[in-house]
Amino acid sequence: MPEINPPHPNYLSMKKADQTMAKRQYIILLSSLYVIFMIFVTVYSFETGNQFSGSVGLAGILCGAVPILLTILTRLKLDLPLVITYLIFLFGSQFLGSILNWYHNFSWWDLLLHGLSGMIIAFFAIAIYKKLVLQRVNGQVSSGFLFLFILSFAAFCGVLWEIYEFSCGGLFGVIMQKDNTDTMTDLIAGMIGALIIALWKT
Repeated sequence: MPEINPPHPNYLSMKKADQTMAKRQYIILLSSLYVIFMIFVTVYSFETGNQFSGSVGLAGILCGAVPILLTILTRLKLDLPLVITYLIFLFGSQFLGSILNWYHNFSWWDLLLHGLSGMIIAFFAIAIYKKLVLQRVNGQVSSGFLFLFILSFAAFCGVLWEIYEFSCGGLFGVIMQKDNTDTMTDLIAGMIGALIIALWKT
């Protein structure tokens, strides 16, 4: 039988590099499509005098640009399924939930999305941890540190979002927070989602 030579190591590394580049391009493309969509929503909302939808659209532009910025400006390896899930979450929370008023039409929609957001943020935290921490210490970090990092990162992102909602009342005169109970249940739901992933991954 003829001898079958294994693939050259350079071939395997080039193939892996091509796959990584293709994934990065898909991430940039999908995120850009969402950003463009929210730009149209924002412009239309402000032109028609809908300040609330306009403010949500601005947040959508910023949130949609996050995967693009992380992909271009850092070497953080984002999983394509995670980015797709993240964009679906943004669409469900910002466009369906806020602009099309699903938050008021379906009482469970808000808590569901905040729980999902906690899970997504937890996965982002793990990706950041692997890139910025784990590689530099050659894996010599306890699982307890990762657990605390995930929860801390999720809490930080949740607080930033609630600050944004609170600021919309002063800047645009729109109410995105009903009361203190609404704020706290949102934070708790997000932390529960993050806790589930933290327990699973550590």
